[in-house]
Amino acid sequence: MDGIPDYGHLYEVLIRAGELARVVSQSGLREFRSAHVIPPNGTEVLREITQRVGQDIFRRSLIDYWGGRCAVTGFDVVELLRASHIKPWSVCGSDIERLDVFNGLLLVPHLDALFDRGLLTFSDEGALLRSPTLGSEQWEALGLADRRLRLLSVAGGHRTYLAWHRTNLFRDCSVGSVDG
Repeated sequence: MDGIPDYGHLYEVLIRAGELARVVSQSGLREFRSAHVIPPNGTEVLREITQRVGQDIFRRSLIDYWGGRCAVTGFDVVELLRASHIKPWSVCGSDIERLDVFNGLLLVPHLDALFDRGLLTFSDEGALLRSPTLGSEQWEALGLADRRLRLLSVAGGHRTYLAWHRTNLFRDCSVGSVDG
């Protein structure tokens, strides 16, 4: 037997591995049970939810408007792209704002997450503005260090929503290009 000094040592290792497996597999279940009242159907529960009616229409409209491509990178695998509201659905004043194609960008997931959290935004001309909340190493790791990144196009209808995003969501002390 290569690598194992003797059968006695192997036996001890296997016994210890079995003990650890039982402890580890049960600890997660114990933690879950202590933190949750388990419903009669086990780990699933039936919930009544409020669903966004029209979200599918909004997404299809953005796919058509942006030609099935990310509004910044041009990435064209539609099933991976996200229909992102510039002014979030929850704060829109009307259904018209919620479904307005100019209140939306089709984005790759990491740009969508950064945009939704106010870590990046866009100027009225479409230039990508980065929040100083993240450092240059983080922007580099995300592939967003290039200061020339921008929206592929900006229509007049986008500008009101982009201004709202810069004013209300963007984490910056000033509007304009950000170092970092």
